[in-house]
Amino acid sequence: MRLDAKVAIVTGGGRGIGRAVALAFASQGARLVVSDVDLEPAQEVASEIVSHGGKALATKTDVAKRTDVQEMVEATLKEFGQVDILVNNAGNFNGAMLHKMTEDQWDNVVDVHLKGTYLCTQAVARNMMERKTGRIINVTAFAGERGNLGSINYAAAKSGIIGITKAAAKELARFQINVNCVAPGMTRTRMSEILFTDPKFRDMYMKEVPLGRFTEPEEVANTFLFFASSDSSYITGQVLNVDGGLCI
Repeated sequence: MRLDAKVAIVTGGGRGIGRAVALAFASQGARLVVSDVDLEPAQEVASEIVSHGGKALATKTDVAKRTDVQEMVEATLKEFGQVDILVNNAGNFNGAMLHKMTEDQWDNVVDVHLKGTYLCTQAVARNMMERKTGRIINVTAFAGERGNLGSINYAAAKSGIIGITKAAAKELARFQINVNCVAPGMTRTRMSEILFTDPKFRDMYMKEVPLGRFTEPEEVANTFLFFASSDSSYITGQVLNVDGGLCI
């Protein structure tokens, strides 16, 4: 078991990539805190883990709210006594062209992705620093590396997450805490549903993927497992694209 007895928090763990990551971690022996702004899907994932003999706790958490994040970490420590792995996966999408985007749209997306990553990282870092061990895995996207039409808020937030990753990796390295970032490509999730259901978008993006196909959440989850395990013990501050070559 690559994560035997480790304790992992996965934000946005109720659906999509977060769900796949939580299940992958549990299959390798980790104890899970499945966090989501919607409690029901988080509970479903936690129940699935428990039904297979694992240990899991579900929490309702808005990662853009400090009190919610603090309660999530406190619940984790109360239940499991430590935090070994944090996956900052919670995200949303509220797109518009630059000249039409409202301040509320900007704040909504930037707060969840960027502020949420900061708040969760800060909250778990204290426990990891005391124990001098830990893995923090952030989630960016190709939009954060090359921009994207109609989602300047999303691109800005995802670009900022790369900055958080590199800065936190430098700050926390002396505590033996590894901080890395995964950049999934066209993954079949609810948030990116329009890319698969609208032929215009599907054809436009498919032309840019050298491998010629979209990916499934379970395929992306393997990269998170790599960063969470001892296999990546000498890797920190890196961004790994799992996008079929989209970033080329």
